[in-house]
Amino acid sequence: MSTTSEAAPGLQKGLQQRHLTMIAIGGVIGAGLFVGSGAVIAETGPAAFLSYAITGVLIILVMRMLGEMATAHPSTGSFSDYARSALGGWAGFSAAWLYWYFWVIVVGFEAVAGAEIVRFWVDLPLWLVSLVLMVLMTATNLVSVRSYGEFEYWFAGIKVAAIIVFLVLGTLFVVGLWPHKDFDVSLMTSQGGFLPLGVGAVFSSIVVVVFSMVGAEIATVAAAESEDPEKAIARATQSVILRVATFFVGSMVLLVLIVPWDDTELGDSPYVAAFEEMGIPYADHLMNAVVLTAVLSCLNSGLYTASRMVFVLADRREAPGVLTRLSGRGVPAYAILTSTVVGFLCVIAAYLSPDTVFLFLLNSSGAVILFVYLLIALSQLVLRRRTDPEQLVVKMWAYPVLTVLAIAGILAILVQMALTDDTRSQLLLSLLSWGVALAGYVATRRVRSGSDRRQDDLAAPDLG
Repeated sequence: MSTTSEAAPGLQKGLQQRHLTMIAIGGVIGAGLFVGSGAVIAETGPAAFLSYAITGVLIILVMRMLGEMATAHPSTGSFSDYARSALGGWAGFSAAWLYWYFWVIVVGFEAVAGAEIVRFWVDLPLWLVSLVLMVLMTATNLVSVRSYGEFEYWFAGIKVAAIIVFLVLGTLFVVGLWPHKDFDVSLMTSQGGFLPLGVGAVFSSIVVVVFSMVGAEIATVAAAESEDPEKAIARATQSVILRVATFFVGSMVLLVLIVPWDDTELGDSPYVAAFEEMGIPYADHLMNAVVLTAVLSCLNSGLYTASRMVFVLADRREAPGVLTRLSGRGVPAYAILTSTVVGFLCVIAAYLSPDTVFLFLLNSSGAVILFVYLLIALSQLVLRRRTDPEQLVVKMWAYPVLTVLAIAGILAILVQMALTDDTRSQLLLSLLSWGVALAGYVATRRVRSGSDRRQDDLAAPDLG
């Protein structure tokens, strides 16, 4: 078997099990949970936790499928290699480029979001703070993969600790073990009922929720730079159920039991509103610090993931060859710097043209992650039949039934995006992005000689 990690030796094996565990845990906790969940609650009502539960099931299924393929065939290219082997070169090419594009846009977005939070305490120009954050995270990635792992370990730890503290204190508040507070779960139904905006609101908000859970798959990319990738991936994918159930569904239930779902303060920061309702002082400062941590963590992981994807593309001669160059510490420095430059161009776009260029970039990557998840599910559907049962350390449950259901669920979300005015442009522009990626694949193939094409086909990973 030939994998990308074997074909392009030199990447540093600097990540330990504790790094990968925390990357997997923290990967699904972003600023979208701390801030964006308020909008989901406002659009759904007390039943918002059902939106997170349904979306969580979909993410769990996708991660299980990815875990099955990644434990059998660990690769830095991860799902792009699996898509290439299962569906063809077009799928691997487009999956890698779309995923790279998604994360470099996220890097720019998170840099702007982080700068806005810093300006809560210090009055400095937005572009300057964004630049400082970008430079900080770039330096972290350039030093070594271990420095990335250490940074992510501690910052993800802060996010996890914040959620655990909220879960403990929120539970004490709701069950009546709080000073001057009795057991009270009336807010689940008292403000217009459990489903004040109808059952349809639960499903329509899934479009928003799915993007707040993106990131769990990063652990399967990072695992290729660890000493025992099979073990690391198996642990990461098997623990995703507990993470989703606790951090997302559990905290959503508590939020709607502490603060009325139609309270206007929920929109800005639901966790701040909940802590203030509980009487905890300096809640805004504390949660802003946590959200800043989440933003920096996402920025850090975004640079890491984008650089590894474009590194894989360059190794397959589907991106400039210079991007495969490694530093003395085994880090793809040029790939990191390229992703940083694109991210900072997004920051400039946000500063100069927030309502046109930057909005276009955000919308054109809006549904991209769903396309990637769709390719992951289709790849697993094919590769499972080709894989030796002895290689299946992690198995997809009830194959192929749940795989097909996951594919149907992803397609249903895409249809929902097409039918919703607010998200239709995201879907159309994301389809345009996919079209550009496919055109790039055709162009790349055409400029190669016949012998190059045959050599590339032979070098494709044999995952069967």
